[in-house]
Amino acid sequence: MKVDWLIVGAGFTGSVLAERIASQLEQKVLVVERRGHIGGNAYDYYDDHGVLLHKYGPHIFHTNSHKVWKYLSRFTKWRPYEHRVLAVIDGQLVPVPFNLTSLHTLFPSKYASGLENLLVRHYGKETKVPILKMREEPNPKLRQLADYIYENLFFGYTKKQWDLTPEKLAPSVTARVPIHISRDDRYFQDQYQMMPKNGYTAMFENMLTHPNIQVILNTNYCRLPEGIKFSRMIYTGTIDGFFDYVHGPLPYRSLRFEIVLRKEKWHQRVGTVNYPNDHEYTRITEMKHLTDQELPNTALIFEYPERYNVGENDPYYPVPRDVNYQLYTRYCRNADQLKSVFFAGRLGDYKYYNMDQAVARALTIFEKEFVE
Repeated sequence: MKVDWLIVGAGFTGSVLAERIASQLEQKVLVVERRGHIGGNAYDYYDDHGVLLHKYGPHIFHTNSHKVWKYLSRFTKWRPYEHRVLAVIDGQLVPVPFNLTSLHTLFPSKYASGLENLLVRHYGKETKVPILKMREEPNPKLRQLADYIYENLFFGYTKKQWDLTPEKLAPSVTARVPIHISRDDRYFQDQYQMMPKNGYTAMFENMLTHPNIQVILNTNYCRLPEGIKFSRMIYTGTIDGFFDYVHGPLPYRSLRFEIVLRKEKWHQRVGTVNYPNDHEYTRITEMKHLTDQELPNTALIFEYPERYNVGENDPYYPVPRDVNYQLYTRYCRNADQLKSVFFAGRLGDYKYYNMDQAVARALTIFEKEFVE
């Protein structure tokens, strides 16, 4: 069999590029996936009790990009969903990102009102402030509040998630969950917040049904069946793995999930509850909040961060540190020498992409690199 493109990985990046090449360029694409399913980490399935589960942890679609939303809307209908997260701090459940509701939940009313007025005067309403920036403020009350939030919300969660303190990570990490000077308790404030009506796997199936696309599962691209020929490749796996770790392995973080069925209709008030200071897991997600299913039982996903070890578990997150990016640039120099291989995706680009960012990156690659 001869195809124009071999695409390694059937997640967002690989599937979007496969669909664009097949439908817009009328070229033949072979998608090879080492796992037994399409969809990458966004893969979902129904368990024996009918609960739609995200196998690799909760995936909530959100974006401000009309282009990305419009593109994905070709392959799925949507159900509106606004994600809310609570964190256990001092035995109380408070909204995350930390906001004015969190402030009034944790502190006496008069004291909280004074801090609220100070925050609004200093930063303005509806603004988002990175925790490390607030810790450097000259105002002692702001620093004291920032230290409290840092110690009770950020430090423990970050240490569990990354096995590093916040200061040792790139500022983009702490900027992902800032202090929000607002009473908006939603985890995201993006224009488009929703879930695929029939799940992510159904969306990927629709994306990959083009007659110019073939998919092979449970297969390492290095061990393709004999007789398969291709002209160019898109690789969405780990870039260091592609080059057999010639410069040493890039650090990633992995995750382990424990799925627990509960014989109760609901277990949590919101979709996700974070545990920054207690337990080995970082958070518990109750899937029915995300899927809006009416079932007598519920399912919880416990999330345990762990070190990534090649061949033992899966790489989820590139570790955002300058020293790691320097190592990545050495692999980029190797990649630049390969004219027929393109690297993309969270693992290929060694970047912490959200789902919409992965889609936007794939669309940009297609438009800039492949459309003549």
